[in-house]
Order: sequence, then structure tokens, then C-alpha cells
Amino acid sequence: MRESLLSRRDVLAAAAALPLQAAGGGWIELFNGKNLDGWRAGGNAGSWKVAGGAIEAGGPPSHLFYTGPVNGADFRNFELEVETLLHPRANSGIYFHTAYQAKGWPEKGFEVQLNNTATGEGGYLERKKTGSLYGIRNIYKQLVADNEWFKIHVAVRGKNVQVRLNGVLLVDYTEPETPVIPPGIPRGRFLSHGTLALQCHDADSRARFRSIRVRPLARDAAAPNVEVPVVDDVYRRIIACGARNIPMVDYHVHLKAGLTIEQALERSRRDGIQYGVALNCGKGFPVHDDAGLRQFIDDMKGQPVFLALQAEGREWVQMVSREAVALFDYVFTDSMTWTDNRGRRMRTWVRDEVGTITDEQEFMDTLVDRAAGILEHEPIDIYVNPTFLPEQIAKSYDRLWTEPRMRRVVDAAARNHVAIEINDRYHLPSLAFLRMAKAAGCKFTFGTNNGGPSDLGRSEYGLKMIEECELTWRDFFVPGAWWPKAVERKGGVLRVVR
Repeated sequence: MRESLLSRRDVLAAAAALPLQAAGGGWIELFNGKNLDGWRAGGNAGSWKVAGGAIEAGGPPSHLFYTGPVNGADFRNFELEVETLLHPRANSGIYFHTAYQAKGWPEKGFEVQLNNTATGEGGYLERKKTGSLYGIRNIYKQLVADNEWFKIHVAVRGKNVQVRLNGVLLVDYTEPETPVIPPGIPRGRFLSHGTLALQCHDADSRARFRSIRVRPLARDAAAPNVEVPVVDDVYRRIIACGARNIPMVDYHVHLKAGLTIEQALERSRRDGIQYGVALNCGKGFPVHDDAGLRQFIDDMKGQPVFLALQAEGREWVQMVSREAVALFDYVFTDSMTWTDNRGRRMRTWVRDEVGTITDEQEFMDTLVDRAAGILEHEPIDIYVNPTFLPEQIAKSYDRLWTEPRMRRVVDAAARNHVAIEINDRYHLPSLAFLRMAKAAGCKFTFGTNNGGPSDLGRSEYGLKMIEECELTWRDFFVPGAWWPKAVERKGGVLRVVR
């Protein structure tokens, strides 16, 4: 046994002696499975222990820094793989390019977030989920379960960082020439070099780490060939909003006109906006029953996106079951398809179906009545394309959407816990409507409603409305975060499976 241990030490010492540009071969374990040799706690050392072959975090805030011999505990380009298990409500993280600190949160380097179900503290609810490159490229959907082991893989090559969760690529971030570091993020958050660290966030955040291994790469390791985003005002706003805990999620994305899920995910990683991919379901659509819903869920299995059901028309509630709808992360609809007082069904974006509007006031009163009815009775989580008007009267939007009409829709949304989409395609709803909805306690979402790859935007209108309405993270919807999903609250109106 002694001979074996000495042999292992010799291997580690040899790896540490290698110049960085010559490193790169096999994987090297940084944790021996028995004790914390090669690791040093910054802060409360009692928050760390080894049990059952794993490092366990739990206690007052502390960070455990790698200070061992491998590469002199200084990594520039590398691959890192960590096997982790989070207990319920745990908030933790993996740092790289950092440096030892005796106390406090690391001021240098990046954090890969570990958070499945953390509830936050002091009224703050952390939205960034496991796999996020914290504050820079954030993931908002829980993709792994508590009490189950998973693998985080981090690859740093030059100015590029990739983060994978159980082999699925979540983050592909290329640092611009001048890094964008928003307020509240440590000034040392730029790619350089440094050691690794694990985080113990608080006493209720219990996490385990059973394998931590690294593969140092050459100093000139080639970064992957990815599209480098343009650093413009929108880019800066996206990062700033993410750092302020505002969930940068476009909940209204369609795979249409040739846009594939692979292309959408590439765009999502480039822009730093997670997507909710929507399936249209309803009368006259290819998908109109449980079989179609379940097929979509199967086709999208394992994709790091939210899955949305877009309910089309008012007939949808009798076409699909509660059990099938519950497979989706959320349901949304609009008030763009309805039947008027004369029994005529229309899609308000189709000019010929709307026809001539001879009485604008009657049309608006009917529209508001239908919208309020949808919000009151249908099991939906988000009201999309809000306040849309047909082409015939769209130019009179401000005159026709009077305060009483807006108030009726806003109150129905607030009363029924339906979030309001800030729609990028139509630039809806108006600033006046949004301010009224905020005052009423409504939550909001970003939504593109793209027709294909060419008009899949970056939530520009929503970013503008954040400033205009002074919206904070508390004003934004996250599925299941504020209240149970609508299908759980109102699913009884859906078709019964026999």
C-alpha cells in the first residue's frame, strides 16, 4: 500500500512540474477520496468534511480552494469534471480562475452555479440554476434532480468557456476583447488563470462532491469555432439583467420556417437568453390531441429548454387532457382567436377573417370581454400577444385601449395569476398597460413569437420596458415559482381521459 501511495504522489508531482503548454494527456484526480489534502478552506473550515468518499459542504459560508501540487494549483486552459449531488434547497458553486481568500466571496474568477431548488434567503429567490456561468450566461430551468449525482464539465480554452451538464452543452461563452462586467459582479471576473474552488453557501445548502478531476491543456489550446456576439447595448443589457436576477428567458419561441432546435440552442448560447420552445395546439392545427402533445415531449426530451403549450382558439380545452398538458412547463394563449356575438369565428391577425369593422367600440368591447373570459376560465400561465388589434384598427390603439378596458384585462390577469408577455414582435402591450399591470401585481415574461430564424430577436422591447417601468426580478414570471402551474389550479376544465 505504501508503495502505491508513493507512486501516486510521484505522478502528481510530475504533473505539477510540467510546464502548462506541455500539459494535456490524461485526467488527474484532485481529491483522494479520503481527506482534504491539497485543499484549503477560506472562512469556516468546519463547513467541510469528507464522508463516504465524498467532500461534504454544509455550514457557515466558506470556500474550499485547491492548493495542491497539480499544475502548481494554477490553471489557464483546462478541462474540469466534477461529480456532484445537491440536497434539497442547496445553493453551491464551482469556481475557476480564482485565488485563495481567507474569507468572503471570491473576488477573482468565474462561478459555475449549482442550484436545483434553493429557496433563497432574506426575500431573495435565486433564479440562476445548475449549469449557469453565474451572472454571464445563466440557465433558468432546473435540469437535474436533487439527491441524484450529476456531472459538471467545464472546458476553458483561450477566451472561450463551455459548460456541460451530464454531457449536454449549456454554456458556450466567448469573452469579448473588453469584458462586460455589470454592477454587483466582482471586477476580477475575466478569463485569466488561477485555481479552483468549491462553495458552501450556507448551513442549509448541503452539497457533496465525490470526484474532482482536471486535464490541463496547452497554453495555446484552440478555442472552438463559435460565432462571437457583437458587444452592443443589447448585449450589455442582457448581462446586466441576468446579474440583477431578472430571468433572461424568451418563453415564446417557435421552431418554424426551417429553424431547428440545434440552431435555436446555438442562438440561445450566443445571446445569453434561454428559450421556451412552444408547440401550437388547437382546432385546425396539425397537433390537436394528447398523442401530438406526448410526441412533442418525447421529441424534445433532454433538450435544455422550457417546453410550452400554445393553446390556439377557445376549443383547445376539450381537445387535450389535464394529464398531457401537465407534461409542459407552462401554457400560454392569446385573445387573437374568438367568436363574435354573431357566431363568426375569426383570427384577428387574418385581415379577411376580421373583415370590415363597422363599429369599433362594439368590436373592442367584445375583444375585452373575450380576453377577460380567457384569463378567468382557461388554465393558462401566460397571456401572450397582449392587447393585439387587427390591422384595420391598429393605428387607433391608444384611443381604443381606454383605461377601463385595460383595467378589466389587467385585473383578470392579476386575479388569476396569469403573467403578461412583453412581446418583441408586435411591441406589445403599451407602456401604459404595463405600468397598470405592474401596479396590480402582475408578473411579466419576454416573448418573441418568431415566424422563423430571421426574426428570433433578443427581447429588445422587453429590455426597454424594464427601464421604462423600473421592473425588477420580483416582477418576472418563472414557471411554478410564485404559484402552482395553471393546469394544477384549473385543470378540471380540460378534457377528461376515459
